[in-house]
Amino acid sequence: MQKTYTNPHFAYRRSDDQRPGSPAHHPVVIVGAGPIGLTAAIDLGLHGIETVLLDDNDTVSVGSRAVCHSKRALEILDRLGCGQAIVDRGVGWNVGKVFFRDRKVYEFNLLPEPGHKRPAFINLQQYHFEEALVHRLDELGNVDLRWRNRVVSVTSGPDRVELTIETPDGPYRLTCDWLIAADGAKSTVREALGLDFTGQVFPDRFLIADVVMKAEFPAERWFWFDPPFHRNQSALLHRQADHVWRFDFQLGAQADPELEKMPERVIPRVRAMLGDGRDFELEWVSVYTFQCRRMQRFRHGRVLFAGDAAHQVSPFGARGANSGVQDVDNLAWKLKLVLDRRAPVQLLDSYSDERGFAADENILNSTRSTDFISPKSKASHVFRDAVLALAEHHPFARSLVNSGRLSLPSIYADSPLNTPDADAFAAGMRPGSPCADAPVGIDDKRAWLIDALRHPSAPGFIGLLFVDRAPFPAAAFDALATAPISVQTLVVTRSPNGRPGAMADVDGLAFRRYDAEPGTYYLIRPDQHVAGRWRNFDAGKVGSALARATGNG
Repeated sequence: MQKTYTNPHFAYRRSDDQRPGSPAHHPVVIVGAGPIGLTAAIDLGLHGIETVLLDDNDTVSVGSRAVCHSKRALEILDRLGCGQAIVDRGVGWNVGKVFFRDRKVYEFNLLPEPGHKRPAFINLQQYHFEEALVHRLDELGNVDLRWRNRVVSVTSGPDRVELTIETPDGPYRLTCDWLIAADGAKSTVREALGLDFTGQVFPDRFLIADVVMKAEFPAERWFWFDPPFHRNQSALLHRQADHVWRFDFQLGAQADPELEKMPERVIPRVRAMLGDGRDFELEWVSVYTFQCRRMQRFRHGRVLFAGDAAHQVSPFGARGANSGVQDVDNLAWKLKLVLDRRAPVQLLDSYSDERGFAADENILNSTRSTDFISPKSKASHVFRDAVLALAEHHPFARSLVNSGRLSLPSIYADSPLNTPDADAFAAGMRPGSPCADAPVGIDDKRAWLIDALRHPSAPGFIGLLFVDRAPFPAAAFDALATAPISVQTLVVTRSPNGRPGAMADVDGLAFRRYDAEPGTYYLIRPDQHVAGRWRNFDAGKVGSALARATGNG
């Protein structure tokens, strides 16, 4: 098979913790240097938390694996300082097309309105993604990344967690205040603690084939139901970096995984899809089954589970890695406040509650996708085909088509950290929602609102005040800015001739997307979710909302 990528191999280094004596102690240890563990390490590093990251391997992902990175994940990676590297290396797309048998049924645009910094998705092979995160960790220089350090036992106590780790130099032990398990679907940590998933494993098998070829197909998501080249099954095509294309073929429950991975079985399937005598080479092949499962809780004492270690979904919809990145986004600021004793330990229960809700949402969507893609009864099959036939001519039917509902950030609408609306607002940016982006002007330079919603001293909060061009008394916000958990207030003006340093709503999108009027004030969490909003600024109300959002109220 052709290779467009050669995996780097990172050196094993003996650490000071391996010297004889009592186990060394660290505030946080992360297990698993995949996409989620690396993201967590970067986030904690930016928060100044002493962190050790352990991985049993010495390289990044073998094979493309998770390739679709959502707009929200890219915004989080921008905050972490590595989003641009992912975007520059990857292939951006907004448009998807759905085919039924030999014709296109309809197409959709996931980001039809302009005024967003990032596209709906970037396609980039997981090995490139992980390597970019490793480089970002190297730039930070304050996270101890240890390759070929395999965790073999975990003991969780009321005050600390103890690990035994196997290395080429033999075993050693260490302890930590908090352990983040990001070690994947076959989590060693989860197994060591005797914990398991609940949920459903689907019998159908699917083939992934990464194919190297030069093709002028657009950067879009193409999904086929019952195509002529793969009758009675489904197929998917995505473009990736380096002229690599992702082919997905439904195989059925009785398929032999080892047999189906053989080139003499894969090549005819690809050739039948392309149908034009095009030259191509196989790069990587895998067979998988759908799994929609999760742990009941993501926090077990001082052990916190994230990514595939906590939940699994089908790959259709790009909900796995994207959800894991959002897990980290939710967790890191809360853990920092707890470590600094500015918030109670119980704040970490809200991580499990909010991200458990998101996992349920993802599992529901993935289960529905699976049922539509692979009907389990004759009646379901007839219904699916009727919906697809109607969708070609009738827009109402398109909402019923499910080729994998694509990843969107969850709205924590029922989170106890929210301060419910007391004033009348449109629903779009209600408390618990992720913040919308919009173009803004700062000192005559074009910028993005989402990039501004970062406190210079993490994990502080952001206040967002919407005004006309008139000046306003900044002293009203000084007390919040100097509080133990700081709130830095930013100003959005309707006019570009507002106060120096304010953000001008150059296209009018910020006021519209936030349903703002002059005087409207939003309190934004460190993970860029809305904590509360008011039609007029009131320091007492904002202070109460801040206490509630940090578990202090």
